[in-house]
Amino acid sequence: MSSNYLNFRNSVPWLILLLEVLFLTRSYFLVLEHDGVYWLYSSYPDFQDVNHMVIFGFGFFLMVLRRYGFSSTGFNLLIIVLGVQCSVLVEDLLVSFSLEAKEGILKSIAKAFISMTAVIISTGAVLGKTNLVQLIVMTPVELIVFYVSRWINRRYLEIGDHLSLMHVHLFGAYFGLAVTSCFPEPSPRLDKNRSTPKSDLFSMLGCVFLWVFWPSFNSLLIQSRMKALLNTYLALAVSAVTAFLLSALTSKDGKFRMTHIHSAALAGGVTISFTAETISHPWIAMILGLLGSAITILGSHCLQRCLNPPLKIHDTSGVHFTFGLPAVLGGLAQVVLLVIREWTNSSSLGYLVLLHIGAFCQTISLALITGFITGFILNTRLLKIIPVSKYFEDQFYWEFPHLAVEF
Repeated sequence: MSSNYLNFRNSVPWLILLLEVLFLTRSYFLVLEHDGVYWLYSSYPDFQDVNHMVIFGFGFFLMVLRRYGFSSTGFNLLIIVLGVQCSVLVEDLLVSFSLEAKEGILKSIAKAFISMTAVIISTGAVLGKTNLVQLIVMTPVELIVFYVSRWINRRYLEIGDHLSLMHVHLFGAYFGLAVTSCFPEPSPRLDKNRSTPKSDLFSMLGCVFLWVFWPSFNSLLIQSRMKALLNTYLALAVSAVTAFLLSALTSKDGKFRMTHIHSAALAGGVTISFTAETISHPWIAMILGLLGSAITILGSHCLQRCLNPPLKIHDTSGVHFTFGLPAVLGGLAQVVLLVIREWTNSSSLGYLVLLHIGAFCQTISLALITGFITGFILNTRLLKIIPVSKYFEDQFYWEFPHLAVEF
């Protein structure tokens, strides 16, 4: 293992340096527009909330493994700061080719933080099984494919820019599931693939950060934010209450399970992300929060016992039932609410429904196809250096002065 570790240690800094040189070279031609500055001044509180949510919230939320805390938080920070720069670069290139309207670099950074959520969700599915080189390679690939998916939705399916961004949960979950299906499944008796009360506590802390800042995430790029803020908060509140209710009802001894709470409490924010700005009645948002929490807890039982074992899918952080299923529910709810809202306009209703269903299917299909391809590439001998015995292990990457362990 020492030669593999030496190759890994030598390749990571050079790969990061190469990416930074590319970002710096391109950023030399970027100009800070005054319109972008004004937008940031008016939206800075929400922008700061999303920044905290992505860095702190997801960083702690992914600390679900007993011996992978350093990597969960540290790698999360690294891929976010690299991914945001890559996302800004991709959007600037699309503007150069006249495929995107020029909106200013600061608004591009806000979109980049939202887009990076897809990468972080996918990281949760492969958590502990990928090395840092694989994560760095996966980040720009997924961001580029997500931009392609958004461009298809906007250009050919006439989906709004903000709504195309809200497909981020759907895309990230199914891209991550496709990638993780290409990795060898760890032994169910592997002790490192478990949580401890301390790791569960940190993960719950991340859940609290995400819960608090999620309304800003759903409303950052919307002109009239008040409706989106209120609907998201109500959906989150009901989903959190439902999480405690169903957790007690589904456990054998009537006690709460931490894994239920830190997954289902966020389901309302994911479910309502497609419809937060269009819902006019609070009770609809509350019902969506309740259904999102229910599908998360009940789906976790079905997936872990019935679906994952035969398909050989090991979803480390449970992103399928935390983000994937609530996003699917949110997409279906969007179509139902669209039918109710446009019922009188029967001439164009069928066309609008087909467009939204097409965007929904296109996002999942592209995520699965490119996820399988990316997973295959990440498992080539050039990038894969971790044997299954070294999964979920911080000591492969981080210095522990109080331990003398040879790799």
